[in-house]
Amino acid sequence: MSAFHKTPVLTGAPFHYCPGCTHGIIHRLIAEAIEELGIWERTIGIGPVGCACYCYDYFNLDMYIAAHGRAPAVATGAKRADPEKIVFTYQGDGDLAAIGAGEINHAAIRGEKITTFFVNNAIFGMTGGQMAPTTLIGQKATTAPYGRDSETMGWPVRVCEMLATHEGSYYLERVALDTTAHIRGAKKAVVKALRYQMEGKGFSMVEVLSTCPTNWGKSPGEAMEWLQNEMIPYYPLGVYKDKGATENV
Repeated sequence: MSAFHKTPVLTGAPFHYCPGCTHGIIHRLIAEAIEELGIWERTIGIGPVGCACYCYDYFNLDMYIAAHGRAPAVATGAKRADPEKIVFTYQGDGDLAAIGAGEINHAAIRGEKITTFFVNNAIFGMTGGQMAPTTLIGQKATTAPYGRDSETMGWPVRVCEMLATHEGSYYLERVALDTTAHIRGAKKAVVKALRYQMEGKGFSMVEVLSTCPTNWGKSPGEAMEWLQNEMIPYYPLGVYKDKGATENV
């Protein structure tokens, strides 16, 4: 009797991610949800530039390559070309909230029937640890060696809160991966977002607070504590929009 079932929606290739990075956990949650919902054969994933681009090696799915920040545009094309497909984007905060800010906002404004998984680790990961739109005040980065200063560099953007203002957004939730309970909650959010797409609903996004020990200059344990003590207070967890909850009342 097997004690653990590995989802076939992952290829089995060893993850290349740095020790303590939580990309691998997110991959597994998405893959398990796809398998459990029975949508493996009709799901398409889109990833852009950055650490997120490596997801092509790990998801056993049809995957598209998008230019930096343009995953929502590619997802829009794929979904409109074949509405029966389940289409998701997998994007980091540097990609989605910086060069891709226009793309994600207008996908939500149009109410595109796609799902976005947004990995927020408050830094540009693969490209060298530069300051991202989500980098916290005082947090150091290669382009902010003395820490982010709101006077000259602005404030960190809260993406869920921003997209919640658009009528076309259907479901938005922010989750984290710092505890077992939070990981279970993240899995439920992933399943809900994909199920809403299966039901033909509008734009959905799950924002996942994640760690980047390498670019944060911390050990995996220290990075997890920093996520809990610094990121969650600024980026509160929870549901920011769920039209399904009100429609079903």
